[in-house]
Amino acid sequence: MTLADDSPRTVTAPAVPVPPDPTPPPVPRRRGPSLSRNRWGYAYVAPFFVVFGAFSLFPFLFTAWVSLHDARLSDIGGGTFVGLDNYAALLTNDFFWNALRNTITIGVLSTVPQLCLALGLAHLLHYKLRGRTFFRTLMLVPYATSIAAATLVFATLFGRDYGIINTALEAVGLDRIDWESGTLSSQVAIAVIVTWRWTGYNALIYLAAMQSIPGELYEAAEMDGASKWRQFLHVTIPSLRPTILFTVVVSTIGAVQLFGEPLLFGGNGATTGGARNQYQTLGLLMYQQGWTNFNIGQAATTAWAMFLIILAVVGSAALVGRYRARREGARR
Repeated sequence: MTLADDSPRTVTAPAVPVPPDPTPPPVPRRRGPSLSRNRWGYAYVAPFFVVFGAFSLFPFLFTAWVSLHDARLSDIGGGTFVGLDNYAALLTNDFFWNALRNTITIGVLSTVPQLCLALGLAHLLHYKLRGRTFFRTLMLVPYATSIAAATLVFATLFGRDYGIINTALEAVGLDRIDWESGTLSSQVAIAVIVTWRWTGYNALIYLAAMQSIPGELYEAAEMDGASKWRQFLHVTIPSLRPTILFTVVVSTIGAVQLFGEPLLFGGNGATTGGARNQYQTLGLLMYQQGWTNFNIGQAATTAWAMFLIILAVVGSAALVGRYRARREGARR
């Protein structure tokens, strides 16, 4: 007879298999110079940086260096270092302030009508019209036209004795206008040329921005009883504010650099901008200083003054855009 064992027995639970770690072991990184790893990337972008350095960066820095010297066109490298004397002389130069006033006037006379007409044309082409592709292509014809050809044609139209515009003025009982000799009249004529060339280009930019506006906004405005004009004011214009700001900046930069139209408007290729410098722009003044008076140091100073003006315009636009973005973010 076997006696039962009353001692407690330990029961062992079956072992649960541990699943393997799905994460693969880290692959050791190959150590080597970054240039050898990215040699093809550097090879692809190298031509751009070579061209940019040769034709953009170097002239930019060299112009700044020349503006600090009393240099002549025949001996650019042998100029005398004068520091900021060229800039001080430019600020006291009556021709510079006259050219600056003319540039601002022509810029305002061309930019405001240009952008307003472009906005209106884009709004018309935004709707389903017959031949929209034809009209869009037609608007780019002035932009593709040569500056010289367009300016010479408009100079003929604004001619004092045989111009079509003066003939039309006489037909309605008005006097002829000597467009080239007058200060305001010559600036208006040049502004008309600029407006004619760039209106279609800006209209296509506005049209592309309009096509990105959600259609639900127009549907909601139409359900609220808003007319087409109300939709344009309260839906289209607010949605196009960044694009409008962009076109204002680009048009202002173009106005500061205006050169071809006033150069060819007189028909004689003179850089004085009229007998009394009545339509001489900063671009014409810079050309006259460097390639007529052979004072390349003063011309470089004028070029840098134009650059600073453009920089101020772009900086102001950036501040306006940032302020508007913060204001809209606060409203939300």
